Amino acid sequence: MQAVAATAKTPAERILVSLATYNEHDNLTPLIADIHAVLPTADVLVIDDNSPDGTGRVADELAAADARIHVLHRPGKLGLGTALLAAMRYALDHDYDLFLNMDADFSHHPRYLPAILAGMKRHDVMIGSRYIPGGGAVAWPWSRRLMSRGVNTVVRLLLRIPAHDTSGAFRCYRVAKLRQADLNHVLSRGYSFQQEILYRCRKAGCRIGETPIVFENRRAGASKVNPREAARSMGMILWLGVNALFGLD
Repeated sequence: MQAVAATAKTPAERILVSLATYNEHDNLTPLIADIHAVLPTADVLVIDDNSPDGTGRVADELAAADARIHVLHRPGKLGLGTALLAAMRYALDHDYDLFLNMDADFSHHPRYLPAILAGMKRHDVMIGSRYIPGGGAVAWPWSRRLMSRGVNTVVRLLLRIPAHDTSGAFRCYRVAKLRQADLNHVLSRGYSFQQEILYRCRKAGCRIGETPIVFENRRAGASKVNPREAARSMGMILWLGVNALFGLD
C-alpha cells in the first residue's frame, strides 16, 4: 500500500499594524475594528504621544480587552518619524514577518489592506499609492496636489526611488529587510522619514511595489499638517539627495 506523504502547513506570517496617534479619540476604536475585520490575526500597535483628548486611555482599554492590541505611550509629540522608528523596532524585537503602517484617521482605509499584502508576495515594500492608475485623493486643493507631486518628483530624481508615491505612510515592509536598512542611521524625525526609509530600503536591495489607493479626508478630529515641519522635511530630502549624489551616506 502506497504511503501518502503528509503536507506540512506553512505557518501564517505574523503581521503588525502600527497606528501613530495624537488626538484620535473618536477614530481609534472603529479603525481597529475595521482592521481586524479584514486582518483578524494581525496585531495592532498604537503609539500615542500623550494625546490630551484621551486617545491613550482608549488604547489601553482596547488592549486590556484584546490580546492583539498593544500600546506604546510616549511623553509628548516627538515627531512622526520617531513614532514610526519605534514601531519598526517593536516589529524587529518581537519577530514579526510583516510591518504595516497606516494613518489613524481613516484617510487610509482598511479595505486596501488585502491588496497591499498581496503585493508582498513579489516585493519587500508595498506602497498604497495615490499616483498610479486607480489612485487619487479626495477633495485636495490644487496647491496641495501640486506640492505633493513636486516633492515626489524631486525624491525620485535625487534618491532614485522607483515609486510614484514616496510621501504616503500607507505601507507594508518585510521585517527581515528592515533589519538590513540601517535604521540606526536614519536622520529624519518628521515627514521626510517616509522618503528616507524608502531610500534606505532601496539601498538594502528591497523590491518596491505600489498598489492604488484613494486618500480620504479624516473622519474626525483636526489635521496634523504643519507647514514648518513640511519645509524642514524638504530641506532634509535635499540634504539626503546631495549626500546620495556624492556617496557621502
